Amino acid sequence: MNAVLDLFAGPGGWSEGLRRLGLRDVGIETDAAACATRTAAGHTTIRADVAAYPTAPLCGKVTALIASPPCQTWSAAGHRAGEDDRSLCHQALDDLARGNDTRTALRAQCADPRSLLVAEPLRYALDLTPEWVALEEVPAVEPLFAQTARILRGVGYSVWTGILNAADYGVPQTRRRAFLLASRVRTATPPEPTHAKDPGPETLFGPATEPWVTMADALGWGATNRPTPTVTAGGGKSGGAEPFPTRARQALLAAQQQGTWVLRHSNRTNATIRRTDEPAATLHFGRASNYVAWQREGATAPESVRITPAEAATLQTFRTGYPFQGTKTKQFEQIGNAVPPLLAAAALRPLLPAALEVAA
Repeated sequence: MNAVLDLFAGPGGWSEGLRRLGLRDVGIETDAAACATRTAAGHTTIRADVAAYPTAPLCGKVTALIASPPCQTWSAAGHRAGEDDRSLCHQALDDLARGNDTRTALRAQCADPRSLLVAEPLRYALDLTPEWVALEEVPAVEPLFAQTARILRGVGYSVWTGILNAADYGVPQTRRRAFLLASRVRTATPPEPTHAKDPGPETLFGPATEPWVTMADALGWGATNRPTPTVTAGGGKSGGAEPFPTRARQALLAAQQQGTWVLRHSNRTNATIRRTDEPAATLHFGRASNYVAWQREGATAPESVRITPAEAATLQTFRTGYPFQGTKTKQFEQIGNAVPPLLAAAALRPLLPAALEVAA
């Protein structure tokens, strides 16, 4: 194996980004539904626990490393147990840099053992010395990425860390995520934005960036060549489609070209609400999957209909018909946790100047 290794590979967000660049990966993932999705999509997968998987059999066989550690303990949509465990995570990184693996002891002290998974990419990077490394997480993890960057610089890597907004790279979603990009063979730099909220006029130095992609643009709503929309109410928990549309979804389909609906991102009073002529906010699912819904704009008693997995996947820039497996809840979970493939491809381009981009 002379491979790109993808830790916590999920359903294949990074994998689909790599495909856009003409590359493939081998993913390590423990969730059964995500593994089934990867298999159905044609991505090579090892079903295993990243934290328990030994690195010795991989030495000399991995040229690049990708990782998006689980974000539940750090995310604003979760319980933020990671904040209580932050000092233990910093200690784990320092100990690994000194060649002392204290993960087992530190994990036992964590409020949520998943917090320590943020240290796994450094363990693999130090043991396997790949040519390049790309990491992604929620913004709360940025200080830990900064510490990881210092350690990687100490062993010969050029490293960039920072926050990227997915909308700046053509994703119809203002999803902000921390990234770490490192290389042993070239200078690590952030990807150049391709889109902007206010692109500005074309100049003598070249064209302005493209405007942000809206939900209506991505879903084909209001376009003359828009595809036939789904006519189910989103299906039941088992994943099957409901045979007849709800009255709310019928109204949604009829109103698409008028742009009279918005996307509400939770059931809370202060929920983020975006019009269809804007990008979505960050799509959070898991426990809140039932509350991401289309809603009639300005109505006193708004009629609403839950977003479908196919619509959510499109807003994450997965290719049409991507074969998400599992129950409807598991599909939403996979979609919300994945790196948008278009953002993944953009982040990797500076590490792969010779990569040949292929049709998505």
